[in-house]
Amino acid sequence: MRTSRAHDTPDGTRRPPLSSAEGRPGPPASRPAAVDADVPAAVGHCLEQIIDERLAHCTSLDTVFGEDLAARLAAFTLQGGKRNRPQLLWWSFRAAGGDSRHTAAVLRIAAALELLQTCALVHDDVMDDSALRRGRPALHSDVGHQYPAAGPDFAKAAAILVGDLALAWADDIVAGAALPTPVADAVRELWRVMRTEMVAGQYLDLHGQATAVSSAARAVRIACLKSALYSVERPMLLGAALARADARTTRILSAAGRCAGIAFQLRDDLHGVFGAPHATGKPSGDDIRQGKPTYLVALARARAGASGDTEALAVLGGCVGAGRLTEGRLAEVRGVLERTGARKVVERRAERLGARSVQRLASAALREPAAGRLRELLRAAAGCGVDPQARAADNRRELQGTGRGQR
Repeated sequence: MRTSRAHDTPDGTRRPPLSSAEGRPGPPASRPAAVDADVPAAVGHCLEQIIDERLAHCTSLDTVFGEDLAARLAAFTLQGGKRNRPQLLWWSFRAAGGDSRHTAAVLRIAAALELLQTCALVHDDVMDDSALRRGRPALHSDVGHQYPAAGPDFAKAAAILVGDLALAWADDIVAGAALPTPVADAVRELWRVMRTEMVAGQYLDLHGQATAVSSAARAVRIACLKSALYSVERPMLLGAALARADARTTRILSAAGRCAGIAFQLRDDLHGVFGAPHATGKPSGDDIRQGKPTYLVALARARAGASGDTEALAVLGGCVGAGRLTEGRLAEVRGVLERTGARKVVERRAERLGARSVQRLASAALREPAAGRLRELLRAAAGCGVDPQARAADNRRELQGTGRGQR
């Protein structure tokens, strides 16, 4: 295997090595228990192996292409977040009875989810003209720093190509997964549907910004397509398909995932307006500046209209989608979201959806301790945190070997 090296970024920082060949073998792909111990690390190890091979191929085609685009794709993906989607896939797979026969393929599908996420985030930042992602320069901003004379259009075009390349790699992984034909067919159908849903949600988000027309019901529909399905429900269903889960278990995982996914987007909308930049990794108020068709804003408009609060309507009309806004004007919008009660309603709805997600999961005959890990992930996605009592009970079951044990 090729020895990996750290790479310099245009801003002078160092990229991490692109493989784990340097003395870090990672968990054996054939042992689910080793993956259970640290799912993000196992997926990260799989990603490193895949990306190392792909990066070598890209560099062999042309060093500029390899360094400017493929290496940026690699760094962006490997420096990713919490690997929540792969964790949802893995623990759904384990909870539904998945064992060691297809562990390597499951990890590769999980890695494909991370590459799909890279595509979505890089493209999203271009469409929103976001300067930051995860507290660092967005990928198109990074390209712009390297080639300042080329202008922003070149940087954005390069970023679009990075997103396209990430999608191509993800599709290649899914297409080449070593799985029995019925399982492979189910996984590829879910993958096809998920990609289309993701694009539909993104377009409806852009359409809402461009037309400034979005009801509360429409905003929830966009949240479901753009985030809930892709971020929670579909990863769980991929895990269920890989485990050959029965129809009832699949329906329950689908319902639990959708509830948690919508709650996730509602919380994300709240964080986008009220969250601190150091916690969210992006500027506060961007959704307001860009005129995002969020449920939070749609609800505030509806409540202000119903109560005859013309002042609140004027603030929303003058600020949402206005582009550059002072902190003072953003504070006015936050005040309207508080005064109309929209913030509290959205918080309560997210809480109810989170609780409903956990309740629905509890109705399935799932294996422990994987079901407990899945429950924690759903609570975290919904913004409910981890229930200490539930975690303690999960730990007791794991230690005592009660319930239906994992293979």
